[in-house]
Amino acid sequence: MAKTLIAFFSRADENYFAGAMRYVKVGNTEIVVDLMKEIVDADVFRIEMKEPYSPVYMTCIEEAKRDLRAKARPELVSLPESVDGYDTVVLAYPNYWGTMPMAVYTFLEAFDLTGKTILPLCTNEGSGMGSSEREIRKTCPGADVRSGLPITGSRAADSKADVERWLSSNGLA
Repeated sequence: MAKTLIAFFSRADENYFAGAMRYVKVGNTEIVVDLMKEIVDADVFRIEMKEPYSPVYMTCIEEAKRDLRAKARPELVSLPESVDGYDTVVLAYPNYWGTMPMAVYTFLEAFDLTGKTILPLCTNEGSGMGSSEREIRKTCPGADVRSGLPITGSRAADSKADVERWLSSNGLA
């Protein structure tokens, strides 16, 4: 039986929503992952940095830009022991500077994902998937990286129908 892993990076604290800053207790990507868990039977892994970015949005984006420019691979709190038992990895993350947070690269580079299907989902406030699909293909050359689903972060709580359609089109719902 095919097994699915949902691996996600999400950030709460002060966030940007359609032109304004707002404090949130649950990040947009985690909101979408919670919806996904209602639709598909999957294991879930949260990608967490050992040294998280600042809770202040403007400081966070500067830290993320610094890491992107340095091609940093932030240390994670933990990693799954293995992903060998999974056929599909749903990879969910916010758009940071036109791509994935560098912690997501740390996660991807920790495993050989050859032969696995990767379904990228990217929360954003208008920048879509950015270059993340291309970056995942480059980082995981042996994986089948499917077309991703961009979700507007400020509408994350209302995205269940879109998520269900996307998962269904990829054989998961």
